[in-house]
Amino acid sequence: MARHIGILIYQDFQILDASGPITAFEIAARHQADVYRLAILSASGGPVRSSSGAVLGSEPASAAGALDTLIVTGGRGCRRAMECPEIRAFVVAQARGARRLCSVCSGAFLLAAAGVLDGRRVTTHWRRTEELARLFPRLLVEPDAIHIRDGAIWTSAGITAGIDLSLALIAGDLGEAVARRVAQEMVVYYRRPGGQSQFSALIEMGGGDGRFAGLLGWMRDHLDARLTVEVLAERAAMSPRHFSRAFSRSVGMSPARAVERLRLETARERVEHSSMPIEAIAGMVGFHDPERMRRAFLRAFGQPPQALRRSAQAQ
Repeated sequence: MARHIGILIYQDFQILDASGPITAFEIAARHQADVYRLAILSASGGPVRSSSGAVLGSEPASAAGALDTLIVTGGRGCRRAMECPEIRAFVVAQARGARRLCSVCSGAFLLAAAGVLDGRRVTTHWRRTEELARLFPRLLVEPDAIHIRDGAIWTSAGITAGIDLSLALIAGDLGEAVARRVAQEMVVYYRRPGGQSQFSALIEMGGGDGRFAGLLGWMRDHLDARLTVEVLAERAAMSPRHFSRAFSRSVGMSPARAVERLRLETARERVEHSSMPIEAIAGMVGFHDPERMRRAFLRAFGQPPQALRRSAQAQ
């Protein structure tokens, strides 16, 4: 019997939050006939415009029937959707009946507004984790994870993390081999561990408003240096106190945390894609002490460097 997968959208949803999972499940269904049945759902049905202007057709959520899995998209319209009584009632009903309840990006806000995330470990886009924790203090928000499973609840980070989430769901349903083939056809990495940190966009985004893009690039090129607040403030021609406040406001994290994330990003790349000794990598990226790097890896990825290297080599 086909598993019924519902994708919940609303005005100004993020199109990739829907199209990524849709594509993953569609490709999986090619490998095993009649395994998934997809439905695009909204409060009242009909055409729904995404934040990009692209429009998707949808069925009324009230007519969805029994779902195996509900995936709630994120997007600019999530605040309005949180206040929609039809959406809230539908989410509450699916929390009781569906096998899995999932969110992509700010879709976690809709689940939280419906009261189904209280006491759960959850994540969302890194820019909105503090807001989620502030609005819903009963949630256990983990700001760095790509996706988190807490019982029947799955939450994921921003945009492309919906693909990672979908691959994890497919692996659970059909096995690792099918999920790997889906990833290959989608030309995406199989698969970022759910606990992997959301740091890869730090340089690409230039840090929020772009004010510190140049400094972030310099930091990336000098990871083996002593990157204290004082050193970075001098580089930015600011006082340490003013720099720390301005950097945190622009980038969304403290200078020390940004330095560690950049070091972790570079270290992980070398751990997984080179045969360089772990001790040498630790020195190259500024951890210097391999044990210090191991502890940082455990915090960020849930695994030590050696385990990540073995996993990468196995793929």
